[in-house]
Amino acid sequence: MLILLLIALLGSCLFPLAARIIGRGAGFVVALLPFGLLAGLVALAPIVERGWVRGEGWQWAPSLGLDLTLRLDGFSFLFCLLITGIGGLVTIYAGGYLTNKSRRDRARFFTLILLFMTAMLGTVLADNLLLMILFWEATSILSFLLIGFDHKSSRSRRAAILSLQVTAIGGLGLVVAAVMIGHVTGTYSMAEAVRRGDEIVAHPLGVPILLGIMLAAFTKSAQFPFHFWLPNAMQAPTPASAYLHSATMVKLGIYLLARFEPVIAMTEWGRGTLVAVACLTMIVAAVQALRAESFKAALAYSTIASLGILVLLVGLDGPRASVAMIGFLFAHALYKAALFFCAGSVLHATGKGVLRSLGGLRKPLPLTAAACVGASLSMAGIPPFLGFISKEFLFEAQLASSWELVPLAIAVLVNAVMVGVAGVITLRPFFMKPAQPVEMLHGESFSLVLPPLLLATMGLTISLDPEWITRVAIRPAVIEVYGQTVAVDLSVWHGLTPMLALSAVVVSIGILIIRFWRRIHLLLRSRERIERYSVESLWEKSLFRLVQGGARLTRWIEHGDLRGYVATAIVAFTFFLVWAFVASGAEIRVPAIEGPVRYAEILVGLMAVAGAIVAAASRNLLAALVGVGITGFAIAITFLFNGAPDLALTQFTVEALLVVLLTALLLALPLAGAATRSRSEHGRDLLIAGAFGIVLFAALIDMGAGRTASEASDWFGRMSYIAGHGANVVNVILVDFRAFDTMGETAVIAIAAVLAGSLLARRRGAARDAEEARTVHFAFSAASRPLFWMLIAASVIILFRGHNQPGGGFVGGLAAALAFAVLSLAHGAARAEKALRLQPLTLVGIGLALGVASGLPGMFVPGGAPFLTHLWWEPGGMLPKLGTTMIFDIGVYLVVLGAVLSFLFGLQKEGAR
Repeated sequence: MLILLLIALLGSCLFPLAARIIGRGAGFVVALLPFGLLAGLVALAPIVERGWVRGEGWQWAPSLGLDLTLRLDGFSFLFCLLITGIGGLVTIYAGGYLTNKSRRDRARFFTLILLFMTAMLGTVLADNLLLMILFWEATSILSFLLIGFDHKSSRSRRAAILSLQVTAIGGLGLVVAAVMIGHVTGTYSMAEAVRRGDEIVAHPLGVPILLGIMLAAFTKSAQFPFHFWLPNAMQAPTPASAYLHSATMVKLGIYLLARFEPVIAMTEWGRGTLVAVACLTMIVAAVQALRAESFKAALAYSTIASLGILVLLVGLDGPRASVAMIGFLFAHALYKAALFFCAGSVLHATGKGVLRSLGGLRKPLPLTAAACVGASLSMAGIPPFLGFISKEFLFEAQLASSWELVPLAIAVLVNAVMVGVAGVITLRPFFMKPAQPVEMLHGESFSLVLPPLLLATMGLTISLDPEWITRVAIRPAVIEVYGQTVAVDLSVWHGLTPMLALSAVVVSIGILIIRFWRRIHLLLRSRERIERYSVESLWEKSLFRLVQGGARLTRWIEHGDLRGYVATAIVAFTFFLVWAFVASGAEIRVPAIEGPVRYAEILVGLMAVAGAIVAAASRNLLAALVGVGITGFAIAITFLFNGAPDLALTQFTVEALLVVLLTALLLALPLAGAATRSRSEHGRDLLIAGAFGIVLFAALIDMGAGRTASEASDWFGRMSYIAGHGANVVNVILVDFRAFDTMGETAVIAIAAVLAGSLLARRRGAARDAEEARTVHFAFSAASRPLFWMLIAASVIILFRGHNQPGGGFVGGLAAALAFAVLSLAHGAARAEKALRLQPLTLVGIGLALGVASGLPGMFVPGGAPFLTHLWWEPGGMLPKLGTTMIFDIGVYLVVLGAVLSFLFGLQKEGAR
């Protein structure tokens, strides 16, 4: 399964290249990837058919509960078949639908749709909740990109943002629920969490957990009151609508609810909540479907109603509800994807999507009309199509459940509306006479008619010969959802039953709706209150008020006064520190002074104090810079006195770089200026600084008195060479024992570099003009090149010696950055960039990639070690021992170098403006 996911991910990046090379026939080539994955899944069918569960797991970060655990059972297998099968047809269809797009746009679409397919597969295969959330959010982001595919359209951008806003709220709910599940059960395994559902329900966090899961499911599956994003999402290209918003992504909410249905059923309110939300969703969607004017809008609202039916079936009790839910989920995916394909073909051929402006398309689009008829008959529940069987399952589940007749009555009326929608979207565009002649822009093509015809035909042939799909997919999925063996009879004729009578009632009412469609449609369209008080309108008004409130709050908080920001932080820190001392009732401990007085350290301390006073009192920026530098170097010398050479080396390098960066900034600023603070403001600043200094001094004195050798420090000292193969304990901790923390900090540095590169000036012309006009002292210009190479050599030595002696990737990167900083000050940023040869952000990217890559080999050793478990090779003899820690350290080196230079070059170019 992991191999399938890796193939899907790699293929998503490589196969779209065919669209850039082949052109029109690229859809068939790209479809080889999903169809190949489908073949691989079918090869696993015997495992699922026997009711077995295939699980695969690899350790990633065990201390965080994160592992790559995949689980293939009957339910996830059914989803995988739909994802890959319909995904292949979508790529074929997109190849013909996007003919008016450039090759670059087609390649972009194929990349997004294949990455979405990979994210969907990962979501339904993941057993670890944290891993599932990763893929879950990827589907939301990729859906956002697909909906906003036409980024020049304001409507597309608005629809994309709306979908991301709603689904992101649900994603946050799922994150909170997963974290609480881990807290309650001690595991992030979804299967284990469901098995221990009684513990979750009995825990005080049980209700918030289930509410978070429901919120995620309701937003993803467009349930009331979060339903409004789905009709807006029809701004996406039709192939994306057919795939995301009918067959796959919107059913992820159903998938999540079905997985946690045993836990929901243990509560008194769980099933009732699902049934109530489902009934409201079906009613609202049915009314809006009757009001819809465009082909795709009518399909969108009918999809919302169908999703409401699926949530209703999850909420109902009894084995027949599970059978109905699986059967309806499968049938709906087939006929609704086919109908979206037909809608796209009509839009592609005519350029029109409003139903009343269409008509008479049966002759110019005969195969599309045939596919639409077949899919609509299945949607209407007309025998012998698969939709008829699924509708009978629905009514059987409702009659067999313990619920009253209200949900049944709502389901009958809503399904009747679906019959009406199916009739109108077929008769109006293809068989009725248009009010005005419809101009044809394009004709039918093989790639446009094959997918809908195939899906419509499957809706008929599967119902007539359901043995294979029942045995391989439907029955195993039902057993997995219900938890017990359930009989599944996927046949058209069950005799004269109450379900058949209800189906006849539904079709009869649906025919009446088709007959009086225009009257009903105009009546509902005339009701302005429906739009005025819709949830979408309330959502947008709420967002507007939120933005207004945020703007007011921002103006109050983000006032632009740096002194004010610093004063607020210092006052808050001082208050909480004093409050902690007072509340705990503890007394400040004073360390005993042992040994002779060390006058050298006292002198260095006085130098640090003098530098701080100069920095605070000076009005000249250069003098203040010198004072800050004196303080920093005094601290570095203090580190040397107290046996911390790594810290001292880092501090020395940071101080040197700070001087260079501030010098580059000061070149664009006045060296002196008039005082901007009054006497009273100076007094207030002195009071705040004095209080902070006193409290911090007392805290440090107390910490020094309580300092004792800890077990952790002893353990790291003993195990540094044994487990980490290095004598430098500090470096071994950073690159081995706590490598995951270092990776996170490196990522933060990389993000800062990206922000610096985007915010600081990139006006190369202005920077070049300034460099031509700059004057640099001859001695500095002459010495810069030898000094540059000396610093580069020193940085490499510091990098490679760091595992056993003071140094490492971080300090080495700082030293290398200092070398380029010297070159930049002497000859300009352009000359330094030319010497670097690569862009700073490119170095950052390479460094991050090396850091991640260094942790992968350990995962593939026998037994599967966690991510960032480093491997060592000791060949013996004259050859030194080699380890993946060096790759990690080189990655840190490059990230630090690229980040510092991104700031430096940006500041110099900003000054050139």
